[in-house]
Amino acid sequence: MPKDASGVIPMISYENGVAALEWLAEAFGFRELERMIGPDGSLAHGEMEAGEGVIMLATPTADYESPGRHREHCERARRWSAVPWVIDGVLVHVVDLDAHYRQAKKAGARILSEPEEGGPGRRYRAEDLEGHRWMFMEKKGERA
Repeated sequence: MPKDASGVIPMISYENGVAALEWLAEAFGFRELERMIGPDGSLAHGEMEAGEGVIMLATPTADYESPGRHREHCERARRWSAVPWVIDGVLVHVVDLDAHYRQAKKAGARILSEPEEGGPGRRYRAEDLEGHRWMFMEKKGERA
């Protein structure tokens, strides 16, 4: 783990952790730090550098159901997912929001809100390949 990593590390489950590692790198520009594959071929543990911090991910069991799959058969999940806000998500600071947004969109991220001004900086919201929600923010005065 990088020396300057955040003191809070999100741990996120994915139905297909290996695919998530690869997609998160392509779409959001995260950098893979560690990949441990279990005996069944699933991701037992993965770490990625995400902005200024680190996330951990894995495929916990064959019974795990991602947010995207859950809302396919759950009306309540569909309703709470109808809003563009981040629900149980992760905020990542980025240097160039517009470039990040274009990369995510090109890779197929579900865009929940276009880049917008507000609060401490510009931001947009997106879902990843399994329906986890992310907010990306460029802090005021941080553009390269």
